[in-house]
Amino acid sequence: MTEALIGFALVLALVLMRMPIVFAMGLVGTLGFAHMRGGSIFDERGLNAALSMVGRQITDTAQDYGLSVIPLFILMGLFVNKGGLARELYAVSHVFLGHLRGGLAMATVAACGGFSAICGSSLATAATMSKVAMPEMRRYGYADRLSTASIAAGGTLGILIPPSVILVIYGLLTETSIGKLFIAGIIPGALGILFYLFAVRWVVFRDPSAGPAAPRTPWPERLRALRSIWAVALLFVLVIGGLYGLFDVAPLNLTFSPTEAAGMGAMGAFLIALARGGLTLRGTFGVLKETAMTATSLFAVLIGAQIFSNFVNLAGLPEALLGIVTAYDVSPFTVMLMILAIYLALGCVFESLSMLLLTVPIFFPLVVSLGYDPVWFGIVVVVVTEISLITPPVGLNVFVLRGVVGDVSTGTIFRGVTPFWIADILRLALIVTLPWLVLVLPGQMGP
Repeated sequence: MTEALIGFALVLALVLMRMPIVFAMGLVGTLGFAHMRGGSIFDERGLNAALSMVGRQITDTAQDYGLSVIPLFILMGLFVNKGGLARELYAVSHVFLGHLRGGLAMATVAACGGFSAICGSSLATAATMSKVAMPEMRRYGYADRLSTASIAAGGTLGILIPPSVILVIYGLLTETSIGKLFIAGIIPGALGILFYLFAVRWVVFRDPSAGPAAPRTPWPERLRALRSIWAVALLFVLVIGGLYGLFDVAPLNLTFSPTEAAGMGAMGAFLIALARGGLTLRGTFGVLKETAMTATSLFAVLIGAQIFSNFVNLAGLPEALLGIVTAYDVSPFTVMLMILAIYLALGCVFESLSMLLLTVPIFFPLVVSLGYDPVWFGIVVVVVTEISLITPPVGLNVFVLRGVVGDVSTGTIFRGVTPFWIADILRLALIVTLPWLVLVLPGQMGP
């Protein structure tokens, strides 16, 4: 256990020194594995064993068919962005909610939720919606702190509402069903939207001038706008409906695996973007290039995490933690609260993916041994990761928004997201105390 704790501390130190996490985890995992196998990092037998493990891990990752789901969902999200669907989602949310005080901020949250269902990336959701929603809210005199906070917080839904790349990575790390993880994220994602809407209402209740009401839109215009989001609904039904078995009826009898669902979603997004004139030959090559670069970086980080995980498991950290819990007779719920406290603390200094990859190999075996469902734990981890995206001083969504908007200070955005951060904490407490909110839908999917 001591070796694992030293390794964990070294990874933290290297990351804080700005070393990319893939190299930090890979280096510490390799040297730690060599030390455990040979008694010293300079022992030839240990080094050979470590290098053999690294080579095997790289080969296994490159040959893993299940990993193809990652570039396919990335490709789907990029094609969706090219198709201009974010603007239509915001327009529909605007006509239904804009006449309320704070309605445009509420429309932004709702549009972020809809875009998340076909994008899968938090940062992409925040960056895209900032370009769509920010000018409109400024036109109606919204306070910058509310405008930017609604975009930053709404963008966090991109890693929870399926399809989610983070959930895919969690599923691959823990060998948990990706299909069940996707279905499990629906209700917590909907709760996230609802709690954020309450946060907006609280802000405008305290300061009505922060979110003036826009003119009411007549019902005929609302219905016309509603018809414009058929593409979003079609993609969501195609991907999630296929995973959930919606098409498993005669004469179709179709049920998609996560990879098949991702492929269908990517093709559907490509056809929609092509039909709407959002793609040129150069633009298509740009999307393919960005997909390859993003997927490659994710694969590299995943390999580094698996190397570090092998070292941690060999050092016996998960078993040691379970032994401590058993020896001191700590209740499973208390252990869970301690783990969540650690996640919230790490969220102040780590970005979301780094935090997930660094902690899941350590906490997952302990949590499962205490009797918790791995699907439920995956959703809890992602919700905590969402919170880190708007937690100072490292909240990535805030810095992405700051880069896109340009003329709003980081401090203003962080002050604005405080009610949304509190809403996230309340949602996390609800999910932890009522696990059936997460497990009710995947429980109907069968084994």
